[in-house]
Amino acid sequence: MYIDSGTGLKVKGPLTVRDELELREEQILSPHACLSSKTRGRRFKTKPCFIRTAFQRDRDRIVYSKAFRRLKHKTQVFLSPMGDHYRTRLTHTLEVAEISRTIARAFRLNEDLAEAIALGHDLGHTPFGHAGETILNEIVPGGFSHCRQSLRVVDVLENGGKGLNLTYEVRDGILKHSKGFGNIIPKEPGESAQTVEGRIVRIADVIAYLSHDLDDAIRSGVIKQSLVPEEVNKVLGDSHSSRISAMIKDVIRATRVTSEAIELDISPQMMETMLGLRAFLYDNVYRAPQVHREFEKARKILFELYEYFIKNKDAFLRERKRLFEEERVIEDGKTPYERHVSDFIAGMTDRYALNLYNKIFMPSSVV
Repeated sequence: MYIDSGTGLKVKGPLTVRDELELREEQILSPHACLSSKTRGRRFKTKPCFIRTAFQRDRDRIVYSKAFRRLKHKTQVFLSPMGDHYRTRLTHTLEVAEISRTIARAFRLNEDLAEAIALGHDLGHTPFGHAGETILNEIVPGGFSHCRQSLRVVDVLENGGKGLNLTYEVRDGILKHSKGFGNIIPKEPGESAQTVEGRIVRIADVIAYLSHDLDDAIRSGVIKQSLVPEEVNKVLGDSHSSRISAMIKDVIRATRVTSEAIELDISPQMMETMLGLRAFLYDNVYRAPQVHREFEKARKILFELYEYFIKNKDAFLRERKRLFEEERVIEDGKTPYERHVSDFIAGMTDRYALNLYNKIFMPSSVV
């Protein structure tokens, strides 16, 4: 006899693969880990999987989603980079997942939960990276945040408008994974994810972009290695591998584990170095003239596409179906039309936005 995690009822019969995995979690994971069998559930009840735990199922739903596949053609920092080795939003996501699992494993936490949150954390990101997010936040009524949009993707926009019906813990971690230039470790109530795994993803996200954005900036020639602050090189090393390793090790060493809780932390020296590197990137990379020029181009493209589709609903319906490959109810009586348009634009890849802009606004030759 065993307890079915989907119903909470005692069930007679052989254990399913999922049951065995859940029992293994109870035996191996830390008391502070979020067990799959203890999830707060989904928005809509569904029959448990025979093979996968709840968080493994969430991970798979995210990986097989269209929004996840589109990340491969969305900018991390540099718009439509020609080099094969520059990061995209997809490779950033994979790096965050790897870092999250590494830290979670060190504390015997639920790696599947950390991975699912990490893989879904940027599903709502716009084309043209943070430039696109800034632009949509300026023009969309009520503002725009990629964190809220990521949650909207998994709750509403994916799966033909039905959403992915993820667990509460994954949704909570996705929503609270970032706050732009805010604290790496949140201090305000309500900003932190409710699971330790979710709080790990927030730190992993920062670790990933601090190192790989610097790596890409040097590769692109936007900055030279010699310009990187000496304190950064001293504490983190001068390679992507050494920087990642140094930050991960520091989190593991600085984190306090007691019988009551796991309090994630970063040493004072490392925190100062990370904040210094972030400020350096903002001043010398994200706001660099080369990057800013591309930002202004992105602003023009997204602003004009938004205005065009606000005024041309028939064209919007045709193009939206082409991008998402499915019909959606637009006149649902609840969502403002402007929000549907911003959903559409946020879902675009860089190249889709560029091609669509050229098709609508650029003259074509006549034979």
